[in-house]
Amino acid sequence: MKISVTGASGFIGRHVLTELLEHGAEIVAVTRDVTRLAGLSKTIHIVEMDIAHSPPDCFEQMGCPDVLIHLAWDGLPNYRSLHHFETELPRQYHFLKTMIELGLPSLLVTGTCFEYGIQSGALSEDMPTKPNNPYGYAKDALRRQLDFLKLIKPFDLTWARLFYMYGEDQSGASLYPMLKQAVLRGDRVFNMSGGEQLRDYLPVEEVTRQIVQMAMAQRNIGAINICSGNPISVRGLVEQWLRENKWEITLNLGHYPYSDYEPMAFWGDSSRIDSFSTATR
Repeated sequence: MKISVTGASGFIGRHVLTELLEHGAEIVAVTRDVTRLAGLSKTIHIVEMDIAHSPPDCFEQMGCPDVLIHLAWDGLPNYRSLHHFETELPRQYHFLKTMIELGLPSLLVTGTCFEYGIQSGALSEDMPTKPNNPYGYAKDALRRQLDFLKLIKPFDLTWARLFYMYGEDQSGASLYPMLKQAVLRGDRVFNMSGGEQLRDYLPVEEVTRQIVQMAMAQRNIGAINICSGNPISVRGLVEQWLRENKWEITLNLGHYPYSDYEPMAFWGDSSRIDSFSTATR
C-alpha cells in the first residue's frame, strides 16, 4: 500500500511517518521544504511541493498513492484569521479535488473539534457542527465540499476530527512545550489560566496511531472524533506532567483569561473511534 502524507514536516506529520514505518507501508512525504525532513529513513520518498500552487500532475508526482493522509493547513495557530476561509479553504479544496479527479481512491483529512463551536459536554459526531471561529468554519466547509464532491466522483473519505494533543516537537506556543521550556530555563513560576476548563487530551503518539489505523483501512468512515473520551482539567493535566517528569515549578493560576471561543467544559465522545479500533484488531 502506498500512502502519501501532506504536511509531513509538521508536528503530527513527523509522528505519522514514524507510525507508518511500523506498518511497512510505502511512504511518500510531501513538504514545501525538503530540508525540514533531513534525517528521515531512506525508505521514505520525499516530494517537494507547495499544495497551495500544486502542479496539474500532483497525483502522479506523489506516485499515484492508494491513500492520502492530508495534514497540511496554513495559518495556525491564529484561529481567528480570515485567511482560513478567504485563502486557505479554496486552495485546500482545489488541491484535494485535483487529486481525486486524477484517481486518488481514499482520503483522510484532519478536521478539528472547533467545528462543534461553543457546544458543551461530550461532543459526538451526530451533533450538528456550529463553528464560531474562522478556522473551525473553514474546516467544516471543506468537509461539506468534499461530501458534495463524493456525489459526483466517489471516493473513500475519513474526516478525523482532532481534539487536543501533546508531545515532543510540538509548536513552542503550545502548553506542553511552554511548560517544559519554563522548567528548563529555571523559571520559578509558570503563568497560565485558572486551569479549571475541561478538555480532551491525548499524547500525539496515540493520535497518530489512530490516524494511521483508519487510513490503512481504506474505508469511507466519514467524520470521526480522535479523542480519549475522558475530560481532564487543564490544571490537572499540567500537574500530571509535573509529576511524571519530576519537574518543579509554581503554577501562577489565573494569570491569563479563559478563551472566549471555547466552552469551559467539552470533550469528545469516543464511541465511534472505540468501536472502530475494536473492529480492526
